[in-house]
Parts: sequence; C-alpha cells; structure tokens
Amino acid sequence: MSDLLTVSGLSRRFVDGGLLRKRKVFHAVSDVSFNLKRGQILGVVGESGCGKSTLARLVLRLISPSDGQVTFDGVDMASLSRADLRSLRQRMQLVFQDPYSAIDPRYSVRDALLEPFRVQGVKAKAPDETVASLLDMVGLNTSLAQSYPHQLSGGQKQRVGIARALALNPSLVVLDEPTASLDVSVQAQIVSLLERLRQDLGLTYLFISHDLGLVRYFCDQVLVMYLGRVVEMMPSDAEPAHPYTRALLDSTFEPDPRQRRAITRLSGEVPSGYDLPAGCAFANRCPRVSDLCRRTLPPLSVQANGQQVACHHPLVSATAETAERRSVA
Repeated sequence: MSDLLTVSGLSRRFVDGGLLRKRKVFHAVSDVSFNLKRGQILGVVGESGCGKSTLARLVLRLISPSDGQVTFDGVDMASLSRADLRSLRQRMQLVFQDPYSAIDPRYSVRDALLEPFRVQGVKAKAPDETVASLLDMVGLNTSLAQSYPHQLSGGQKQRVGIARALALNPSLVVLDEPTASLDVSVQAQIVSLLERLRQDLGLTYLFISHDLGLVRYFCDQVLVMYLGRVVEMMPSDAEPAHPYTRALLDSTFEPDPRQRRAITRLSGEVPSGYDLPAGCAFANRCPRVSDLCRRTLPPLSVQANGQQVACHHPLVSATAETAERRSVA
C-alpha cells in the first residue's frame, strides 16, 4: 500500500511584535514527520493548543510552513504554482469542527453543496441530481436541499458539511474534530457514516481529535502531539509508551466498569509556545521526570514493538516486554 501523504520536518512559527513591541516567536508546530497510506486513517490527538489544527492547515497548504515538506501523491506541494495548487485541492478537502458556522447561513443546502464547484471553477453536471446524490450519500432526505442551516439539527449540518467535502471526489479528507460539538449519540452516527464512506469511496482520512478513546476506536495509527511536537506514534491497538499518552488514555471514559482505569491526574503548568524549554516540554507534568528530561530534548525513537516515542524513560508495556524477550532469545 503506497503513501498518499508524506510530511517531513514540518514546522510553523508565528512572529508577534515588531516596531514598538518586542518581537516574539510562537512555535505552533515543530519538526513533525509522518506517512499516511492510501485508505488508512491517521488520528492526531492531544490537548487544546497542541498544534493539531495548525498541522491540518499546513497539510492542506492553507498556511505555509516555516520549515519542512508536504508531499501529496508524490507531488511536493511547495513546488506548485497557485493555479496547480488550486487544482490539487480538489483532491484534498476539510470537514470543520463546528457545523453551525461551517455553512453560510444565507445558503440553502443546495447552494452549500454546489459551492465547491463554483470555487474550483468546475461545472456540475445535472446540479439537482448531483445535490440529490450527495444528500443520499450521507443519509439525508433529498427534500432538505431547499432548507437553510437554521432549519437543520447539528447532526444534519455536519452531514451536509461531509457531503460538501466529498462533492469533488477527493482522495484525502482532513477531519478537524468533526464530532466535538455533537451529542454522544450523534457522534456515533457520524463516525459510522465516515467509516462507511471510507470503505465505499476508498477515502484516506487525517482525523483530528482531543479524544484518544475515539481515535483508538476509529483510526489505524495514532499520532500524539504535545506543545507542537510529536511525542508518540503507534498503532491504535498498542499500549502507550509515553507518560502523556498514558494520561490521555486513562482519562477517557470506559463504559464497562470492569475495564475502567484509574485516572492519571497531571499537575504542573504547560510551558508557553513562546518560550520552549531546552529539554522535554512535558517535564513539568511528568511523574517519571529526571534531570536528563529537563536538560535534553528526547528524540523520537523506535521502540522494541515498533512504535515511536519521544521519551527518555518510556513506559514498558506487556507487548514490548514480550518483544524484548523474543529478541534476547
């Protein structure tokens, strides 16, 4: 299975101040690298402010990186002209977090679904049939085509947002917390819909969320970010090796009381993106911290079980212990 998306050393810094104010640099995303294979789902997870949404916009080239490279289907996006980039974006679409503000309130559902064609300068063949097909694809009645956003529920609006993202037959869909503002029962319906569409249309997803439990359920691979950096990359069914990932997992709700975990409560302050520490950014909150952690930034290294973790003192899971015993034997 070939890679559809390759991200190498991606960084984004924002500069504040100048002239009358002291110049400050905010490190939003720092040295992020990953590969996303066709047909797979990569989940990006972390607390608010860790750089997830900035990473999504960098991947889609909605903002330019300070450093690094994004390669989509073998094409370096930085090498494209404005016209070529515009054309390529037909194959890369975004579903927004808030369905209430993602659709222009002046547009009917029909207008919203035909908007991508107008933006890209593509003529929709049989517009009414196209709208009906898109609505049917996401499980909505075609009679809603003439409705306006204020007449729809949150779940219906998000389905319209998904249909609009699929209007131009993309290969990659970036889902920026698409269930965060929805009720739990509606969240389950949207996730089920996304899985069906992935299988039916052969889509590839970059799925962004703050909910590690949902990401582990829905995604093939998990990328965990903390203060703009990747601290762990692992298969969705693997046990965490980074203390931060373990804390995120322990804080997720488990409906089966027999499988519930003790909540890991993190103390200490999150460092500022304006003043990153020399060592591990998680050191102030980590229960396994040492002087080495405070002095030296841990590299993202491959563990015995194949997952990658940026930690001087990674947790040893049962899976890793088994792999280590086999390698020694």
